[in-house]
Amino acid sequence: MKLQKFCFIILAFALLMTTNSYSQSKVGTTAAQFLGISVGARATALGGAFGAVAEDATALYWNPAGMSRTGLSEVYISHTEWLVETDFNWAGLVIALDRNNAIGVHFTQLNYGEDIVTTIEDPMGTGDRWSAMDIAAGISYSRNLTDFFSIGGSVKYINQRIWTESASAFAIDIGLLFITGFNDMKLGVSISNFGTEMKMDGKNLSIIHDMDSDSFGTNDKIPGRLETDRFVLPLLFRVGLSMDVLRTEQNRILISTEASYPNDQDPFMSTGIEYTWNDLLSIRGGYRSLFMPDPVETWTFGGGIKLNLSGTVAARVDYVYQDFGVFSNVQSIAVGLNF
Repeated sequence: MKLQKFCFIILAFALLMTTNSYSQSKVGTTAAQFLGISVGARATALGGAFGAVAEDATALYWNPAGMSRTGLSEVYISHTEWLVETDFNWAGLVIALDRNNAIGVHFTQLNYGEDIVTTIEDPMGTGDRWSAMDIAAGISYSRNLTDFFSIGGSVKYINQRIWTESASAFAIDIGLLFITGFNDMKLGVSISNFGTEMKMDGKNLSIIHDMDSDSFGTNDKIPGRLETDRFVLPLLFRVGLSMDVLRTEQNRILISTEASYPNDQDPFMSTGIEYTWNDLLSIRGGYRSLFMPDPVETWTFGGGIKLNLSGTVAARVDYVYQDFGVFSNVQSIAVGLNF
């Protein structure tokens, strides 16, 4: 009874925060959009419907409640050649403290590269170069409260920088994972990026201003500073369901689906399917933006290989191809090591 009450409080809190965010936000007005980029080649190949699967270190991103379920430690690194020649990188480490408790750390980077600084007076370049980068780093904890129910959470630092200006924020993620007794069916619920607002600041916002340019003899060298607006984070509420529709000694077929409710765009659904042979080879496919008008992210395809090295030590490599319509495609590769 106490457990049910606790779950109800967490879910009510998540829904309340999401509702409040909708009332304060408009489409396309959130900062730190890189927090919405899918993490992990396996999860992405399933169309991003991974919150109820959460079987590897990428649970740190999708649903932190899942990282304590396997009882194993894992390091996972993924690299994505993102849109317009940018690079998206993610790394996560989960350490199993025992069969019911796990901690983890994770790091996210979106690197925009660099280019020359140009002005009206120097259209060919001033000799300086500018760069831009988004990063997020966090620490997570997960606990199995029962054999069927887990809870987890993350605290993370977020920073966006372009040339000399930057903005920072702190946020939390909360996740719940419930395992039923029917074909390993799982229900996952999470809320991500509930935190402070972001505001750009830096030395290039300092200016010299003339308070009264129409009058002669006034001070035209008054130091001033431009002030930028504050923007909320891309809050995201997810509800997911996964199940093994087939599981034998050599064959496994997993299906998953997830409903996502962001505060900066229309709600959408994702779905995916995975076939695994002999716990060795996997083929995956998914669709990310069901019921969304004019979606950009659509079909995903991928696969992976897992090699059992010794005992509980196993290595795996995953790959995914994503269809981005007019933006062509995005490809990602990831490697993981269980121990």
